[in-house]
Amino acid sequence: MPDLAQSTFVLPQDAALTSAQAALKQHIYDFIITNYSRRQTHLLIISGDAGSGKSVVLDAAFAQLQQAARADGGTLAGTDNKLLVNHNEMLKIYKEIAGTKTYFRKKDFMKPTPFINAYRKLGKKADVVFIDEGHLLLTAPDPYNNFRDTNQLADILHLAKLVVLVFDFHQLVKLKSFWTPALLKRVTRDYPVTHYRLTEQMRVGDAAVSHWIDQFVRGRITPMPQSTSFDFRIFADGQPMYQLIQQRDAAVGLSRMIATADYPFTVLDNKTWYVTAGSLRLPWDKINFTDRPWAQRPETLHEVGSIYTIQGFDLNYAGVILGPSLGYDRQRDRLTVNLAQYQDKEAFKKRPNLADTQDAKAAIMMNAINILLKRAKHGLYLYAADPALRERLLEGTKR
Repeated sequence: MPDLAQSTFVLPQDAALTSAQAALKQHIYDFIITNYSRRQTHLLIISGDAGSGKSVVLDAAFAQLQQAARADGGTLAGTDNKLLVNHNEMLKIYKEIAGTKTYFRKKDFMKPTPFINAYRKLGKKADVVFIDEGHLLLTAPDPYNNFRDTNQLADILHLAKLVVLVFDFHQLVKLKSFWTPALLKRVTRDYPVTHYRLTEQMRVGDAAVSHWIDQFVRGRITPMPQSTSFDFRIFADGQPMYQLIQQRDAAVGLSRMIATADYPFTVLDNKTWYVTAGSLRLPWDKINFTDRPWAQRPETLHEVGSIYTIQGFDLNYAGVILGPSLGYDRQRDRLTVNLAQYQDKEAFKKRPNLADTQDAKAAIMMNAINILLKRAKHGLYLYAADPALRERLLEGTKR
């Protein structure tokens, strides 16, 4: 099996959790032991920015839980536990992990809707349910995916004794899974809730660059950080950026082009759609029917990835194309968003019960940018399609 630790949340064999991650793992175990025998469902919510290592800890904690569940004796022996993730690419990784560990079964890992439907039909509760990428849980009916209720988390809380939920409001990318703090509070108000936050940044290898990204997705362009540990560059054209990505991939691997959803595409046909960045023209990624993560497949070096293929995964170097939906207002020195340019129609499907969809759509667009900009461990390269924004970013490199 290829090394999953290269681009996923799987730790290399010789690596260990950081002290902060180990503390969270212990906190999860203590939460389970303390609350397992109680009659009321308890909820632990783990938050943290993209790249803070949430999935790494969840994987390690679930491994500890399942080892105890499949032991011959002990408090948790024989417990029925599940890890849910509403993300096809990440589910593939979890199921592949299951095939390599004696204490895992592939049935331990599911998408939320099949879990809800199965346990409702059985008329039973799971003991402990872990939810990775909980911000992808649906908050509206989705008949296409056989979910006809109004909130997946509400259903899961009814079908589990304990729930451990990983959640990040800055990674919401669709209206049908759009959460607000008020909605999360309303769904969980009848349950005892414990909160835990991870604050480390395990991906972007320079604190100043991470801060620049945080400001950027809030609409502000701050002075370009000068880093010796992280290669951060702005490009006037996409072709030289792609050439550098190819060089990086040849040298260290896991270097890919990714882009905002500003370029036309369809999912369920065989047509090839393209992304342009100045003189560069590359095809969009396509549905991945293999069991390998998109970035680990050699042929994807010649494609452009999206949030749907890269969310939750790591790159060494990322070449990010910021499409025409992201602009720049020189008078205010602020970023602007043009909702009409965004081509991810699935993300903007109508939500009649959502009061202000314009603000929600703008937040989704900036969340997608945050996800893309925080994929890489060692280097980030940017190209902006909007001329005014490109000029402003290039100005920052000369200061």
